[in-house]
Amino acid sequence: MSIPPRVRSLLPPLVVLVVVLAGGFVSGAEQRLVTEMLVFGLFAMSLNVLLGYTGLPSLGHGLYFGLGAYATAIVVREHTENLLVTLIVGPLVAAAVAALVGLVALRTSGAYFLMITFAFAQLGVALVTQTGDVTGGADGLAGILRPELGIDGVQLYDAQQFYVLVAAIVVIATALLAQLLRSPFGVTLTGIRGNPERMQALGFNVWGHRYAAFVISGAFAGLAGVLIAYLNGFVSPELLGLTTSAEVLLMVVLGGAGTLLGPMVGAVFVLGLEEISKTVGDGDHYRLLLGLAYIVTVLVARKGVVRAVRSLMPARGSGVPPRPARERSAADPEKVA
Repeated sequence: MSIPPRVRSLLPPLVVLVVVLAGGFVSGAEQRLVTEMLVFGLFAMSLNVLLGYTGLPSLGHGLYFGLGAYATAIVVREHTENLLVTLIVGPLVAAAVAALVGLVALRTSGAYFLMITFAFAQLGVALVTQTGDVTGGADGLAGILRPELGIDGVQLYDAQQFYVLVAAIVVIATALLAQLLRSPFGVTLTGIRGNPERMQALGFNVWGHRYAAFVISGAFAGLAGVLIAYLNGFVSPELLGLTTSAEVLLMVVLGGAGTLLGPMVGAVFVLGLEEISKTVGDGDHYRLLLGLAYIVTVLVARKGVVRAVRSLMPARGSGVPPRPARERSAADPEKVA
């Protein structure tokens, strides 16, 4: 029996909510790991708006993640510890920079787009490193205090309570992204990814939609940056660098670009693999294991884990085989998990 579209649209935030509730039963280092998975899952979802829905492969998305974190650090250290302020300033700073970068980056496409986003991210690393009076330079900024909410019994230095806060923000952000990507705007992005020339001929503003997606993606990455700053209590130029951007790109690809749950699954997989490599060894084999996992995924589940699992589901219960692939209209939205 097929799932009604209205119910299916609620599945991504509901699945994230289930993961969130399950994380409440762990403690200590495991709870910190689950919190980090949620933060990077949100970060990967932000990149998925570009890569999975708009067809723009960015290798510099760490720029907006890091800027959100640095904005939080500077606001907390120099101005106020108010959580609402940082939740607004972090995404706004990231979105503002994304708006400027997008004006240049969206003049290119393909490999050139990939390289120019990488170049802007490296420029961001250089600027953060050289402006030591504000950003702490290569040493970064430490002493980022978690906010006081002014609620009796709530203390965010408690790992459990901070986890609840992060989980609530991630669930809300996931629900917002789900609604956005299933709206006419999201459907148009999918059509642009499939055939931009046809969408242009149909009267859609292709550049304008791509630009809006670029800015929105940067804003959500900045929100994830706010959370990682509070989680670590420290920010450094590495947050803006190539390693961060490459890892989040792998999260999206491994989980399934173009699916809402894929980036979260990819974040759980990548960070879980890193934790396993530290547990069974000294962590030196993490990159090797990640590379092997990527190769296996490309060979076995070329479109990501979520789509591979979803392709097996119609064979159960109904006995109806999967619908054969056929050419879709460029404006048709692709079904997402």
